[in-house]
Formats: sequence, structure tokens, C-alpha cells
Amino acid sequence: MSPERTTDSTRRFPGRVLSPSSPAVVLSRRDRFLILGCIVLSTLLAWAYLFHLDRQMSAGMEYDKMMAAMGMHTNMPWAPADFFFTFAMWAVMMVGMMAPSAAPMLLLFAATRAGRGKRSLPLTTLAFALGYISVWASFSAGATAAQWGLHQAAMLSAVMASSSGRLSGAILMAAGAYQLTPWKSKCLTHCRSPLGFLMTNWRDGLDGALLMGFRHGAYCLGCCWALMCVLFVVGIMNLIWVAALTGFVLIEKIGPAGTIVARVAGTAMFVLGVMAIV
Repeated sequence: MSPERTTDSTRRFPGRVLSPSSPAVVLSRRDRFLILGCIVLSTLLAWAYLFHLDRQMSAGMEYDKMMAAMGMHTNMPWAPADFFFTFAMWAVMMVGMMAPSAAPMLLLFAATRAGRGKRSLPLTTLAFALGYISVWASFSAGATAAQWGLHQAAMLSAVMASSSGRLSGAILMAAGAYQLTPWKSKCLTHCRSPLGFLMTNWRDGLDGALLMGFRHGAYCLGCCWALMCVLFVVGIMNLIWVAALTGFVLIEKIGPAGTIVARVAGTAMFVLGVMAIV
């Protein structure tokens, strides 16, 4: 290969020269299988837990109906354990929904680090993933607080969906409007261009990987938080809608027309929100 071609086929990172044109070549088969295996396993375990919760909820709803028929109420205030398990539900749900769309970034990060001749690839990739997860864990804490507030206000149905048409409409309008904002567009651009993110945010070391994961997670949250709020309208544990939103996030982030899809969906949600209120 001529020097000119070598120069054209490489991209410059801060202070280094890297050739990330084919991450599959840079990253060993063992490392690829390890990373993808962890992502797949995490996703499957998360969904298995969600299906388990769904069965428990179905049994609990039957119990509530029986108690209501006897004139007894089960809508009790939350105990500390309720906060913990609700947070766990949201956190696991976010893993199941966001892990598939995070796979390209994790693979490219690992390939980039391998291409730079760095060691401790599994540890740095794990640190990146932990930074990413910490952002969504924070969102899960906020979602738990919101769910508690709606529960206290008696605005959630038995299937954990908004029981107020105006509230549902407001959530849909807000989520739809956000889909059309420059903030959504900027965050989606970063999510759809993992190589560009790495070129402008690269940091060495475990702490650098953790910080990069946190930053990328922040862009991911900025891209998808409004979509996650739609669960308060369709049912927080409505697994059909959870799966549908997971697929939609994938289309947004890796589909060829993801930006257009995001805007069309935003317009549709806004219109549905207006209709719900009217």
C-alpha cells in the first residue's frame, strides 16, 4: 500500500493516528464475541425479569379485583421497599431497552482502543458501559419519583398508566414536541455517529473510559428520555409497548432514515396528544 493511500485510509485522533475503517479487523473475534455475548446476555436477563414482573402484576391485579369486590382497598402508600423495587424495575427495563442500541458504540470503542495498542480492553469497555448505565440509572431514579408522585395523586391506573386524559395528552404533546427540537437532533446525531463522538471525546485510561461512557450516555438520554416518558401513557409495564419503543429507538439510532422517522413520530405524538386533551 502506498504512503498516500495509507494516509487517506486513516483518521487522526488527538495526538495519535488510528485506522478505524474496519473495527471488525482491529477487534479480535474473541473480544467481539465477549462484548456481544455480554450485551445479549444482559438484554435477555433484563427481559426475563420483565416477563417475571408482568406475571406477578397479572396475579396481583386479580387479587386487587377480589379485594375490591369485598369492599377492601389495596391502594396503600409506598413503603421503602416499594421505592427500591420500582427503581429496580425501571433500571432493568432501561437495560433491556437501551443495550441493543448501545452495541455499535461499545464495539467501536473496543475496536478503537485495540487499534491504539492499549491493554485491559475488557476493563476499559466495562468502564465505558458503566458510565453509560449510570446515566440511565439516574433517569430510572427520576422515573421512580415521578411514578410515586402520580401514585400519591391517584393518577395511575391498575396497569400503571395515566388515568387522566389531560395528563396523557400533555405527555404525548411534550414528547412529540421534543422530537422536533434542535436538542433532540443534536443528541440523535451523536448517537448515530459513534466514530465522530470518539474522535472528539477520546480519553485514555479507565477514568477516561468511564467519562466517555457517561458523556455518550448523556447524549443517549437526551435522545430518548421523552420516548421513555410515553410509558406513563401506554402503561409502564406494557411489554408490547416496551418492545415497540425498543425497536423504535433502534430505528432512530441505526436506521438509514432515523432522523426522518424521529420527526414523523414526533409530529404524530403531538397530534395524538392534542386529540387526547380535546
